[in-house]
Amino acid sequence: MKSLLALLLISLFALGGCASYEYPGELKLGDKMIDVKGSSLAGQNFSIPEDFSGQNTLLIFGYKQDAQFDIDRWLIGLDMTSTQLPVYEIPTIQGMAPRMFSSMIDNGMRKGIPKSLWKGVITVYEDGDAIQRFTGNINPNNARVMLLDSTGVITYFYDQGFSVEALNELRAIHGTE
Repeated sequence: MKSLLALLLISLFALGGCASYEYPGELKLGDKMIDVKGSSLAGQNFSIPEDFSGQNTLLIFGYKQDAQFDIDRWLIGLDMTSTQLPVYEIPTIQGMAPRMFSSMIDNGMRKGIPKSLWKGVITVYEDGDAIQRFTGNINPNNARVMLLDSTGVITYFYDQGFSVEALNELRAIHGTE
């Protein structure tokens, strides 16, 4: 009975650690992207934005599984317009419980993504709360689309759901239109 009670207390603590908070976002264009760590589904560790210095890079953040629909529309739009830009999908999950099950979550993502694309999907767990606080997470089904310049400065940000107008604005800022 004591072990059952201990398990219940641990479970309650873990669930309390995965509480979700809503943040309106703090970033402004011209800000430098905050420093965060993640790992690609291919197993490579990343320091963002440091590992992208020297090139413009597009980061597409998703905070819920339901954001994948919006992410896919962005990826299809970028492909259909032949936008030449390194693009990374960044699943970003806040809370202690997801960190505890990160291997299981990553393996689930690997099952739905071709192996050739794993290097472009960087999961962020430990810094998930910091990213969501920085970019905002109101309307979490919308992707957060962020263009970094070669020094890690944010030159474009959009979180209102995919639109052709937003894609064209991104392309104009990147210089591909």
